[in-house]
Amino acid sequence: MDLAYIPSPSTGVIHLGPIPLRGYAFCIILGVFAAVWLGNRRWVARGGLAGTVADIAVWAVPFGLVGGRLYHVITTYEPYFGKNGNPVDALKIWEGGLGIWGAIALGAVGAWIGCRRRGIPLPAYADAVAPGIALAQALGRWGNWFNQELYGKPTDVPWALKIDANPAVGKIAGTYHPTFLYESLWCVGVALLVIWADRRFKLGHGRAFALYVAAYTVGRGWIEYMRIDEAHHILGVRLNVWTSILVFLAAVGYMIVAARKFPGREAVVEPAAEAARAEDGAGEGDAEGSPAAKAATKGATATKATKDVKDAKTSEGAAGGQGAKSGALAEKDAAAEEKGKGTGSAVSTSESETSKKS
Repeated sequence: MDLAYIPSPSTGVIHLGPIPLRGYAFCIILGVFAAVWLGNRRWVARGGLAGTVADIAVWAVPFGLVGGRLYHVITTYEPYFGKNGNPVDALKIWEGGLGIWGAIALGAVGAWIGCRRRGIPLPAYADAVAPGIALAQALGRWGNWFNQELYGKPTDVPWALKIDANPAVGKIAGTYHPTFLYESLWCVGVALLVIWADRRFKLGHGRAFALYVAAYTVGRGWIEYMRIDEAHHILGVRLNVWTSILVFLAAVGYMIVAARKFPGREAVVEPAAEAARAEDGAGEGDAEGSPAAKAATKGATATKATKDVKDAKTSEGAAGGQGAKSGALAEKDAAAEEKGKGTGSAVSTSESETSKKS
């Protein structure tokens, strides 16, 4: 008897009135929102405009969903196009079945279209959204829990996943390794690793995205060995293990080449953002350094100088007037004094003559 285990939902669908809310689809949608939110924060921190990540995601997400479904259908074609298969089931994406390799590959095509329309370098955009994609995968994996699918080998560990019996699809009741949980936790670790490495080493030109790919494939490789769902094998090894190895080598190779050819980060990630900042700077400069401001300052200076000259002339005129007035008074006083002296001399002469006559 198992003392502890992770229970599985009895159903993967919750009906909100007439609207069915499927757990798998809900996890995918929640992951998309998380990826856009985190990617937007990182894009703005790199110098881009808020909202650009969401605008490009409008292209990337639909392409990614189609690519993920195509990869799953192509690599697991028997339920759809094999004996007793139903091709219509290939369209039932809500029942599960998205291959991350196809989602990333075709999603990159959609992102490239969106970036090209806005004049943005795809590698810079990929670096910004890389941790968000890992976080989206971590949330999306819980959709497998709702569908009771993609579990691992039987086990009795305390965190084992309980699976209900379903003879129609070959499910045997028991407790199994919760590989969905392992991969979810691994993806959270990958997101944190990329964020740390990007801050520590200033990764650019697609290297942060390549690190995410390389780190994810390492975890996917060992988790794939634990799964017991049907899969194609090459040389006795599951197809997704081979895919992980090849993608890991490609990601590491890209990191090495990019580090040599394009060291550092992109100086400009979004031309529109640079133009907006330049315009804002010009607007602030009008207050002090624009031609209009300089002309106004020059005019004010000239006016002040003219006024100072007039004031100086007025002062000089007033001083001259005062001086002239003072000079006239002085001359008048001198003339009076001379006249007084003359009169005094005449009086003295008269007195002298009178005195002699006496």
